[in-house]
Amino acid sequence: GKWHMGVNCKTRHDHCHHPLNHGFDYFYGMPFTLLNECQGTDDPELAKSLQDTYWFYTQMIILAVFTLVVGKLAKLFPVKWKIIIFLAICGLLHFISWFSSYGFTKYWNCILMRNHDITEQPMNLQTTTPNMLKEAIMFIERNKHRPFLLFVSLLHVHTPLITTEKFQGRSRHGLYGDNVEEMDWMVGKLLDVIDKEDLKNTTFIYFASDHGGFLEAHRGNSQLGGWNGIYKGGKGMGGWEGGIRVPGIVRWPGVLPADTVIDEPTSLMDIYPTVVELAGGTMPQDRVMDGHTLLPLLQGTEQHSRHEFLFHYCGVFLHAVRWHQRDSGTVWKAHYATPVFQPEASGACFRRGICPCFGDGVTHHDPPLLFNLSQDPSEANPLSADTEPLFDTVVRRIRRAVEEHHQTLAPVPQQLSPYNNMWKPWLQPCCGTFPFCWCHEENNKA
Repeated sequence: GKWHMGVNCKTRHDHCHHPLNHGFDYFYGMPFTLLNECQGTDDPELAKSLQDTYWFYTQMIILAVFTLVVGKLAKLFPVKWKIIIFLAICGLLHFISWFSSYGFTKYWNCILMRNHDITEQPMNLQTTTPNMLKEAIMFIERNKHRPFLLFVSLLHVHTPLITTEKFQGRSRHGLYGDNVEEMDWMVGKLLDVIDKEDLKNTTFIYFASDHGGFLEAHRGNSQLGGWNGIYKGGKGMGGWEGGIRVPGIVRWPGVLPADTVIDEPTSLMDIYPTVVELAGGTMPQDRVMDGHTLLPLLQGTEQHSRHEFLFHYCGVFLHAVRWHQRDSGTVWKAHYATPVFQPEASGACFRRGICPCFGDGVTHHDPPLLFNLSQDPSEANPLSADTEPLFDTVVRRIRRAVEEHHQTLAPVPQQLSPYNNMWKPWLQPCCGTFPFCWCHEENNKA
């Protein structure tokens, strides 16, 4: 499925970020992410405001060159042809540089790979769903006689909501509902294979989402990015519950008790230590691991999550901290920065398309906004020293936890820097002779 970690570092074929270079033995899916550009029917999603700015600069350069040419031919003002040609070349290079990054997104980034080979460029959205389901089923059948780890990262419930014709119009909740129903059907197909191969009682299954609903995703009056119920905020927000609180569903018949609801804060960072324990491995001892095994909580041998503190980031910026107070069971959350909603009461950043992590789109809080999530999960009523006797104690304890947390962090190169987000032709995955990158699965099989 969706890897979304990129592929190359220095050359087109080094595959330094590829799944096979990070512990996986087999890969089929998208090395990047799913964007509106992949479908080509909706407004561009990738850096839309940035594209508008680049296009404005391009128009200004074209206008300047046109004005100089007319002035030169009409002898209105003296200007050398060298200057006009130089300005025209600069404008052309500027246009090529940004249009290569964003104008050809469908051909550069909307691709499918099997291991190191590109199978479709651009990907055929109509066949992606059955192809991924087929690959996952074949993987289970190939490995059914030995232990295996299958990580399926579905493209569903993600704009542009790729939905096959069979499921379009099935739901009362529009295209998003149709997409959820198709995802549910795909998960059911995988569970059916597990059951058919008699692996039901020996397979640990964990189903979860990576973030809350994408509130800003709209087409006309239709909401395309889900709904977060009572929780404030959504996707891309490092602090508000609507962006980070998601359910997890676990299945392991005969080992885990059925019909159990665990209302404890855990994290997707817990998947790694859980899998390591299931596989009989040992955790690395040369670094601080942020995750904890879920098995004691799931098996009922422990009643509380091992996460006393969870640190919620937006990019590299710490926006909020959750404190699960062990002696009382109370869950507090302190917000150090929150996005500026547009409009103010909307709970989202509709004018920007998605909320920023820093800059003028963020409000900083000192002292932090404090909420008691045990009593106020929708984060509607911020506490103060006047309304909460423990306010100062809680804020001081969380601040100390942040200081201890910062001591465990090692600086690394910023992968989301402007330079690293620029398109680099020497890194571009290509299934043909660059820049002629077109191929389809059927042709490869033939």
